[in-house]
Amino acid sequence: MPALIQETAITADISSAELAQRVAVLKRFKTLLTQQRDRFRSYLNLLEKQQGVIESGSAEDLLSYVEIEEKIVADIFSIQKVIDPLEEMYHSITGNKSQIDNQADEVPTLKASLENLKSEAVMRSTKNKELLSKRMMELRSEITALRNNPYAASNKRASYGGVNTSTINLQG
Repeated sequence: MPALIQETAITADISSAELAQRVAVLKRFKTLLTQQRDRFRSYLNLLEKQQGVIESGSAEDLLSYVEIEEKIVADIFSIQKVIDPLEEMYHSITGNKSQIDNQADEVPTLKASLENLKSEAVMRSTKNKELLSKRMMELRSEITALRNNPYAASNKRASYGGVNTSTINLQG
């Protein structure tokens, strides 16, 4: 019972406007965390598709995936810039949990989900970079083999095995 009396006293200390502001901050924080989680999910899907493109070797498709990836990563960073200050506000709000408990309980779950997605995205991105490096090494060796092709080099030499030929004037 003493905790209930203490919570009632704390609630009486803040105005309804301040409570409404705190609830609004909490709702916005939750919304941004959800958006960030969705961005990471779309990033993971893109990385999965990008892996297939790297393995198949289509340069044009890979370029389009890289461009989309850059946009998603930019979105993730821009949302994170807003999340950081809101998280600080959230932590200052959670000192008074009386009327915002039901919404505040979802935040740790969202943050844990977001952290899992972040770590998975890092792992997949690293894997794709390794695949891309491997593919680039394969392409370099193919290019080197093509440059060292003796048949390709013979086209640059004079015909008839490099023997100098002369022209004869038949008209007289």
